[in-house]
Amino acid sequence: MGAASGDRIHRRGARVLLVSRAAGETRLLMVRGHDPHDVERYFWFTPGGGLEDGETMRAAAVRELAEETGLVLETDELVGPVWRRTAIFDFASKPYTQFEEIYVGRLEDAERRDRTAAEWTAIELETIDEVAWLTEQDLRESPIEVFPAQLRETWAWFLDWDGVTRDLGEVDE
Repeated sequence: MGAASGDRIHRRGARVLLVSRAAGETRLLMVRGHDPHDVERYFWFTPGGGLEDGETMRAAAVRELAEETGLVLETDELVGPVWRRTAIFDFASKPYTQFEEIYVGRLEDAERRDRTAAEWTAIELETIDEVAWLTEQDLRESPIEVFPAQLRETWAWFLDWDGVTRDLGEVDE
């Protein structure tokens, strides 16, 4: 779902807040990347990406998680969507509008498999620098951007989700 070169690209995307609770500490799996056209701009973001033709949001979320991290969940193991938002952003000198649904998954439900570089798109190979488990404090204190920005706030509400999807509206990143 893209537009002609130079036009705003409109697409749908799905993301996963993958949670690990171990040794009394809660961590979230995050990806650190950079903009290839602005090498000074680094940011943390949740695993996820755009939908493929005919794909559901849940299917895209688990596919992207597996492709980016090697962790595999089934669609019914996702909770949510806990958030919906429309992200307005520029990346690689292109303007995007992306409607997203964000789900929660649990590490104890995930199966590990080997991830190969062949599964990453060319842009992922060029722009992903690290995949790491971060605490709430790590993200709150991070000197680089965090997407979605709400991850710098308390995580309590999505860790013990009440079943209500929160609409974050249009977010200009």
